[in-house]
Amino acid sequence: MNAVFATPSPAMTLSRAQAEDMLIHEAHLLDELKLDEWLTLFTEDGLYWAPIDENDDIATHVSLVYDTPLRREERVYHLLHNEFPAQSPRSRLLHCISNVRVTPSDDSVIVSSSQVVYEMRTGDFAQVGLGDIRPLVARMEHTFRSVDGAFKIACKKILFINRDAWHGNLTFII
Repeated sequence: MNAVFATPSPAMTLSRAQAEDMLIHEAHLLDELKLDEWLTLFTEDGLYWAPIDENDDIATHVSLVYDTPLRREERVYHLLHNEFPAQSPRSRLLHCISNVRVTPSDDSVIVSSSQVVYEMRTGDFAQVGLGDIRPLVARMEHTFRSVDGAFKIACKKILFINRDAWHGNLTFII
């Protein structure tokens, strides 16, 4: 969907409306489980990351999620082609996005937003917690970089408000 990812100006700026369109497009792909298409939104070196402490060194501290390009592709492949007990039945997701801010940088644009991702798995009475709607609340930071005249995600950082607490099953993509 090239119309969503408008050609960047020489100053690497994005309007808030363009940034919102990009976030909404990404959320739609995730909600509809169009994960192969979601992978194309990233740069070749793009990172999908949910740190516990955003100020810690990535190389030496644990994260809830730390997906390099290969790991992100593996995650998508497994979610689409393998049966996981933790995702049987699959989670249903619904993203709600607000408070979008755009901050230009030297060679990128940082788009921060508040997001609530509602997750629910259906099931039968024997499966504890299934059928319950679980809200995942986070501040998201997308770093967009221009690649061949279009913005792509160089880093998606997910800062859960309860990132230092137990999260349960995170075997889906936020």
